[in-house]
Amino acid sequence: MGLFTGMNISASALSAQKLRFDLIANNIANINTTNTGKTTPGGNPIPYRREVAVLSSRKPQEDFASFLSARNKGLASEGVEVSRVVESNKPLRLEYNPDSPDAAKVAEPGIPVGYVRYPNVNLVEEMTDLISASRSYEANVTVLNSFKSMASKALEIGKG
Repeated sequence: MGLFTGMNISASALSAQKLRFDLIANNIANINTTNTGKTTPGGNPIPYRREVAVLSSRKPQEDFASFLSARNKGLASEGVEVSRVVESNKPLRLEYNPDSPDAAKVAEPGIPVGYVRYPNVNLVEEMTDLISASRSYEANVTVLNSFKSMASKALEIGKG
């Protein structure tokens, strides 16, 4: 593994964690969004659903030199990528409030008349994910700084 490969791996992880930060912020901002502008077939408003990033290993970049080398046969991974962003399938929270403009006007499976569906965003879960993303980000910054330090030392050795 080359010096820049390690930096690229760390940089890809930083990008993935930044997207996690953005999704968590979006989830918290929409914690009470009961109407996204979309409706069910019965005409009831559809609330916001929690979004989560799915991370996976990133395949190495194929250039001509690595294609010819026996070292990389597509089995190694070089970094992290967000493979997709999915909506959580946890159940929505129901609250009886027939006076709300977002209350169900027509009974549908999972939502009786007069109930408002609230997003499936849990603030405690979001804060836990935020701490996890923050710790991962900090760890990758530390790794990146270590690679920078090694590169600096290597340049000092070269000066002689």
